[in-house]
This record gives sequence, C-alpha cells and structure tokens, in this order.
Amino acid sequence: MAKKKAKPAASKKAKPAPQKKAIKVAKVLKAKGKEAKPAKPPVAAKPAKAEKAVKAPPTPTPAKPPEKTAKGAKPSSVPPPAMSAPPRRADGWLGPMPDKPLPRSTKLPPEATLLTKREMEQALTVGERGVIGEGSMKGKLILYQGFPYLEVIGRDKRELFFLLQGPDQEVLPAYADHKVSVSGLVKRFHNYGGSVDVRKYSAKKPEAEVVPVMDMPEAAKLRLLSPGEVATIANPGMSVGVKGFATLRGRLEMNAEEYYLVVSNPGTRQQVAFTLEGKAVKGIKKFIGEIVVATGVVEKSTGWGGRIECEMCEPRAPEYPPVARDSIEVIEVEASGTGQAREASVKLNHGLTVKLPEKQGHVWAIEPQTAKRVSLREVSVNHPSSGSPVREFFFTPRNPGMQEIEFFLGKVHNPMQVARTFKVIANVKSPEVVS
Repeated sequence: MAKKKAKPAASKKAKPAPQKKAIKVAKVLKAKGKEAKPAKPPVAAKPAKAEKAVKAPPTPTPAKPPEKTAKGAKPSSVPPPAMSAPPRRADGWLGPMPDKPLPRSTKLPPEATLLTKREMEQALTVGERGVIGEGSMKGKLILYQGFPYLEVIGRDKRELFFLLQGPDQEVLPAYADHKVSVSGLVKRFHNYGGSVDVRKYSAKKPEAEVVPVMDMPEAAKLRLLSPGEVATIANPGMSVGVKGFATLRGRLEMNAEEYYLVVSNPGTRQQVAFTLEGKAVKGIKKFIGEIVVATGVVEKSTGWGGRIECEMCEPRAPEYPPVARDSIEVIEVEASGTGQAREASVKLNHGLTVKLPEKQGHVWAIEPQTAKRVSLREVSVNHPSSGSPVREFFFTPRNPGMQEIEFFLGKVHNPMQVARTFKVIANVKSPEVVS
C-alpha cells in the first residue's frame, strides 16, 4: 500500500523538471546566439541623423486653390457692387428717406406754379422750408442706400441734398458721381434739403481733374458779382464770406471817423451796412444822410455787413420823396439819462419823433415787426458841432391804442450785441367824431 501511494507522488515531481530544463536550455542557447552574431555598428544610424540636419530649408508650397462652395460652383471673380458713402453732416442728417420702395409709380404729380427768383433763393438757402413749385437744379448725383440724391451747393457755400423721385428713380443711380441737371416739382421740407419729382434730367460725365504744376501759387482773381449775388448780399444773414467787384446803393452815414453805407432795413435790427474804405472816401462827408452809390471790391464778413474798398462814391437822388411834416402834428421824445420808459400821446396818422444819442461803434435800432406795426417812415442821423451824434426815428402810427416801442443800442455790424435799451410807450388816439 505504501509503494502504491509513493508512485503517484514521484510521478508528479518528475513531470515539471524537464520543462524547467528546457526553458533554461533555450535561454542559454539564445544568449549564445546573440553573442555569436556580430553587433551592428552604431555608426550606421548616425549618418541618417546627419542627413536630416544637413537638409536644405523646405521650398514654399504653392497656395491652395480656393475651396468650392457647397454646391460645387467656384466663387465669382466680380466683386459685389459697392454703395456710395452717405453725405456727411455735422448734425448727422443723412438725407430724406423716400416713402415708397424702388421703383416708384410712373405717375408724376400734376404741374404746379413756377418758382420765382425769390423762392429759388429760399430753396437754396439753409434753414428755409415750405417752398413748393416747378423749378430746375444742378448738382452732383450721389447714392445713399440705393436711392439717388442731388447734392446742390446752395447759398453761403453750404450743401443741400434733394431726393430724386419719379419714374426715373430706378435709372438715375447709374449716373452716380455725375453732374446732373433736373427739372420738376421741387419740395423743400427740411432745413438741409427736400425732394424733386423729376420730369426731365440730363447727366454729364465728370471730367478728370488736372492739377496744374506751378512754382508759385497764383493770386486769387476777383470776379464781377452778378445782379442776383448783389441782391443777396444786401439781405441780412446771407452770402457771408462772398467777395467780388460790385456796385451798392444806400444811405451814407458816419460813426466816429468811419463812413458806412446802409443798403437795406435801415433803423431795424436787421440792418445791413458796409464800412467804406479807400481813396474815394475822401470828400464824401458832405454827402452824409444822402443816397450814395459805391463801386469797388465788396466783402461781406458777417450777416449784417462788411466793408467796401471804394473806387468811386457818388450821390444819387432819393427814390422816394421825404414825408412832409408841415401838414401833420409831430410829437418829439428825447432819451433821458435815467433810461426809464417815456410816454407820449400821438394822434392817429400824425407824427412821432424819437431822438437818441449814439456812441462810437454802436447804432440804435428797433425790431422789424415793431417798425411795421408803428409805421417807421424815416431814420436819419444828425451830427451836431459838439457832442455825440443823434439818431432820429420818425413814425406815423396808423393803429389806435397803446403801442410799445423798444430801442436797442447795438454794434454796427453785429446788432445782436446790445449795450443799452430805451423804451417809449405811445398812446395813439383816434380822432374825435364831431356830431
């Protein structure tokens, strides 16, 4: 029994021995084989690394062609259409926008009355509104958001923008940056422009500007002002900065040692006067208070006047005869030193005279509405032998009741700068009816 039990134990121990020997033999043979094989020289790997280091810099690869779109079509080489820049203004106004999309209806509004010269002057002046009528304009055509606008250089060299409407509104954008002349219904509804319903138009391609090469800049040549420009210069607040050769007519007055010509709105705060300078001024003192024609270089520096470099000064006969004061009763009022309001009783359709002393560089004036309401007839300046000059206002009231007249002592070419005021309260009495 003991021998039978020992046999299986011995057999179990004998089986793993050959496996361990086989593993050991395999390892020994493997190690011997490695030793027997010649080792690869390490120099063989170094030249490969050196080649990588000595390689020339890579050549720039050509740019890849543009990728195709999702549908497989190549993008077009034509750039998208660009739109002209909108007009730039300090107040941010970009032009009146139309009330209907392109294209507009083929129907034009019925023809209106033609604009007069005065209405055209208002349509081309910044700040004017309410002008409507048939007229024509010239300017440069610009685009803003696909709509054609006419850029017009108005009075005082300021830009105005008019939206071009009508059946041709779809065609006019093709003439962007061209000189365009349009005629039709002009509507002025904004301080800086309006619209034009175009009935006819003509476009001219702008010529290439050639810059002359000069060593010395040429002196600015004086130009002869047109009759329209002369009439505009005489209006308050217009044509500031205009300079040219012209002839102006007005009443000659004197302030201190300066002579000046009052060309419009005498005696009111919208008076326009020009200081006379030059050789022709000598000897004109005897014409003070008379109508004088001055010819020379006119320069309007402010809205209320400027100066004239006179070449000729000659007196002329007045257009209207003075009011006869012999047949009416005239009440005189003189300014007091206290500056308090003065009261005066005047008969209807009779005369009221107010005398105010002036000082150097200043002039007395009243509001234009007051002059119309109290019927200002004449304004004159008397130069006494001693003392300051005295300005006389002559009224003929035509409305009964209490009339308040306020006088302002302001600068000659800037009446808005007031140094002193004086007030007169006139009690205008209607004539008594005798039964």
